[in-house]
Formats: sequence, C-alpha cells, structure tokens
Amino acid sequence: MGDASNDFHRNLVRPRTEELLDVQAGELILDIACGNGNYSKKLAEMGAKVVAFDYSFKMIELAKKRQKTVLDKVAFHVCDATKFEELIKLKQERPFDKAVAKMAIMDISDLDPLFKALHSLLRPDGIFVGATRHPCFTFPNGDDFTNSMEKGEAIQGQPALQNYYHRTIADIFNVAFHYGFVVDGFYEVPFKERATPIIIIVRFRKK
Repeated sequence: MGDASNDFHRNLVRPRTEELLDVQAGELILDIACGNGNYSKKLAEMGAKVVAFDYSFKMIELAKKRQKTVLDKVAFHVCDATKFEELIKLKQERPFDKAVAKMAIMDISDLDPLFKALHSLLRPDGIFVGATRHPCFTFPNGDDFTNSMEKGEAIQGQPALQNYYHRTIADIFNVAFHYGFVVDGFYEVPFKERATPIIIIVRFRKK
C-alpha cells in the first residue's frame, strides 16, 4: 500500500469516500480496519483527530512506525471489529463525529457488534461511511442471495489468501437500520472505462 495507498484506493475509493465523509477541522474520527494507517494520516492532515484500529497487532505496530509524524493526532489501537466489548473501549472523552471503513466491511465476519458499537460511540447525527465490494457484482458461486465466505486475493502476490464475507445490500442495510442508522448517501463506482460498478460507498447517519 505504501505511504499514498494504491491506485485502486486513490482513484476509486477515496474520492467518493471523502465526499461523503466531508472531513472538517477539529472533528474526532474513528478509522476502522486502518491497516498501515496511511488514510489515518490523511485524515489527520485534513485537520481531524483520529482514533484508528486494526485486528492485526503486527499491522498496528507497523502503522505506528510508518505514521510516526502524526502520532500526536492519531491514536492506533489493536481491536477486533467483531467484539462489542473491545470496540466500546475506544470511547473517548467526547463522542466521535464520524467513522470510516475503507474496503473493510467485506472483511468482517459479523457486522452486528460494529454497528451496535458505532451507535454508542457516535454523536447524535454522527455518520459512518463504509466502502465495500459491490454485493450485486462480486458474489461467489453465482449466488447473490446467500451469505457466504470465500478466499480471495486483494493485492497480487500477497503471501496468503484472505477471507471475503459476501452479504446482500439488504443484509448490510438492515443491520444498520436495526441499530438506528439511516442511509443518506450512496455511490456505485466502476473501474475506469467500465460500465459495471465494483464497489459501493455508503453514508449511514445515526438517527
């Protein structure tokens, strides 16, 4: 991913994500599944105070080293997005204004604890912007309607395949609705010069 992320994230994911997130100086933002922290750093450079977490202890250690110039603005934590009791410990002195998950929803085996925690962590009218693979065009085995897990490769040459969790758009939206969120922003994004969208980017707002 490097310091500036890769072409996929820079050109397909970030533009619409940043439009929906609309970062304002002084906001407190939760960066979900932050990886090496390059987007956490970008958020900090945009004026936000950031709490970032990832499931991988090693990834967080690398993020702290790579993003050492912004550690006064970014706090990195090891946290499991499927464990409510871990997520709620990320609570700060004031509620989060916003949260973001760039291409992570499909990597999380159970979204229920995350949305439950986000409703507690976000301020009233706070938002969560999530980018993920488009469920209508990236499903395995020719079956869009059955939730499933498949092994896949995110970056060519990675040492091990990773888990992808397929859910329908309805499944994603309904868990958000259950925890008091509404959808008020939505994009479908294709590869350049393609007509079929490969990702969705959604803004959920806490009611």
